Amino acid sequence: MECQLDEVNVAQQFYITTRSPRSEDRPRVLKYGNLFAVFDRYGDIEPLGLGEEGLFYDGTRFLSQLVLYIGKSRPLFLSSTISRDNFLFTADLTNVDILDDDQVAIPRGTLHVARSKFLWKGVCYEKFRVSNYGLRAVTVPLRLTFKADFADIFEVRGTRRERRGRGLDPSPGADSVVLSYEGLDGEIRRSYLRCMPAPQRISSSDVVFSPVLYPKEELTFHLTVCCEPCEDSPVDWETAFAAAKEELKADSPGNWRIQTSNEQFNDWVGRSAADIQMMIHGNPEVGYPYAGVPWFSTVFGRDGIITALECLWLSPSMAKGVLLFLAANQATEVDEESDAEPGKILHEMRKGEMAALGEVPFGLYYGSVDATPLFLMLAAAYYERTGDLEFIRALWPHIQAALDWIDNYGDSDGDSFVEYARHSSGGLVQQGWKDSNDSVFHANGSLAEAPIALCEVQGYVFAAKRAAALMAAALGRSEQASALELQALSLQAKFEESFWCGDLGTYATALDGRKRQCQVRTSNAGHCLYTGIASPEKARLVAQGLLGQDLFSGWGVRTVGSKEVRYNPISYHNGSVWPHDNALIASGLSRYGFKDLASRILSGLLDVSVLVDLHRLPELFCGLHRRAGDGPTLYPVACSPQAWAAGSVFMLLEACLGISIDGRRRQIVFDSPYLPDNVNELWIKGLDLLGSRVDLFLERRNDTVRVHVLENQGNVAVITQQP
Repeated sequence: MECQLDEVNVAQQFYITTRSPRSEDRPRVLKYGNLFAVFDRYGDIEPLGLGEEGLFYDGTRFLSQLVLYIGKSRPLFLSSTISRDNFLFTADLTNVDILDDDQVAIPRGTLHVARSKFLWKGVCYEKFRVSNYGLRAVTVPLRLTFKADFADIFEVRGTRRERRGRGLDPSPGADSVVLSYEGLDGEIRRSYLRCMPAPQRISSSDVVFSPVLYPKEELTFHLTVCCEPCEDSPVDWETAFAAAKEELKADSPGNWRIQTSNEQFNDWVGRSAADIQMMIHGNPEVGYPYAGVPWFSTVFGRDGIITALECLWLSPSMAKGVLLFLAANQATEVDEESDAEPGKILHEMRKGEMAALGEVPFGLYYGSVDATPLFLMLAAAYYERTGDLEFIRALWPHIQAALDWIDNYGDSDGDSFVEYARHSSGGLVQQGWKDSNDSVFHANGSLAEAPIALCEVQGYVFAAKRAAALMAAALGRSEQASALELQALSLQAKFEESFWCGDLGTYATALDGRKRQCQVRTSNAGHCLYTGIASPEKARLVAQGLLGQDLFSGWGVRTVGSKEVRYNPISYHNGSVWPHDNALIASGLSRYGFKDLASRILSGLLDVSVLVDLHRLPELFCGLHRRAGDGPTLYPVACSPQAWAAGSVFMLLEACLGISIDGRRRQIVFDSPYLPDNVNELWIKGLDLLGSRVDLFLERRNDTVRVHVLENQGNVAVITQQP
């Protein structure tokens, strides 16, 4: 009983609670830098459903309620959307029947409220344009109620605190009010709400406008909410709107464009590109994509690296931004409370009261076993894509430190495998990408004991050693390059011997602390194809298993096979489907020549994109088997948008096309390009290679995909290799 109780307690660590069912509406999201907003289709913020709505800044919720009323009732909803570039929310609303002494004073549909909002530099800008389509003048009873709980993001997620700071008395003025909170960390956080023009009344909890509108007349009201410290003093709507749009255009990661003969595919690509830009735009960490809204809107090492890898062939500037930031924050000493060791790459960083006080360990946290080898893989991939040797030369001390971490700390027992065990008293128990506490287990369902060596991590280390060898050779370190290649080959041989499960036809998920195999069919083995550590004969068996009924749901590859003891299709990691996981698997399938299987994954996720809100793939969705006539089953607390989910379409496309870009040789290679059945033609425009623009057109003819060069502004070789 004690062991069972311990397991239940462990499973609750940093759990995202669900106090009541999510409303039927999917939330709307805006983000700019450290500021993001989650609200409903009306544009309102309410403490309903999962309780995740709010205006958040630096890990704190600065506004926990903002609800619009016309009279005593919420308006009737007509429509709302987020613009294609994720910049602007707009909603069309109208009034219900407004009564006066039991008589209809303003009939339903008389008033039209056009509501719009955007975020910029620490400020939420809102505009309400109210129109009277009635035949007589009316007094418009417009009211906004508001609250600010200044909850830490971990409180919003469900973490209970023994005590918290105190709310300060509101300070209302003629056209504004200040809501304040003094945290236990000594910081005073303030929300400044200002109305333009001045309302009829403003208090500590609501604002009231009561204009008289004549027939066909319209009036406009503005509300700004500034989260202190604002980056700049709020300016008027028009000035902020124009400046923010211009900044968004200037910050575009490139002028490339992908278009196909399939409009649904185009919608998916367009939203994905906009989501990635939103996750980067305005961040103080230049070029670094935050992981996801609402729970992970901050720097994550693993997420940033994988997103950069997904998008590298189109946008290498993101990879450079990720590498620079992670190198600057690489651990330099042992700190058990943050799971830091010299050379280790950051897992996540958090701001907010609970992180500042150490109530959560994530202020600057290094509990990730895979971010360090992935960092090396990204560095080499960036070099191959750009040929930027001087950047690699400048980065080399950090590359060397990462290699030293792998050998001295990652492989703590000297068995050639990199494993993990938590050192922090409050850090993550599982430190691979599947970081739920119950995600690594044996065939009988018992949890694996630490230290744990994950199969995909050994693949990452194998690829990292080879990546480092490539960079060392380029820098004239030939002896070190040879040694690294030998280390990689030695690891590959030992990996095959220790991880292969002949009865399952796949690699064990992990070795536990006693070097026992976790003989479970999982998606982890697909990452072994991505890194190339799998032998060709074993890769074929793994590929067949990944696309078999046990693992492939019809929408994508599940994290855990449906016959496993802990399989749960509505869990976080034990049977769900993650788009980024599928993209890495598809890339691995392509690497071993299984482009038809990679295409099945792409087609499944394309179908998902057609059926989800805004054509936006969420962080994950449930792994229930695909049923005719039904859409995918959404996971209730998934982030949407999520950077590496958005990036998945670009890696999936890269896998199917077999495209690789070599900046050193100034060439673009298509290796046996393949297009899925629902995409007959594809255009890639504005592909940049060292300042040279290349436009390409691909078309399927019978069983062959032909590549045509439409424009080549530089001396770039475009090579097609057919089987």
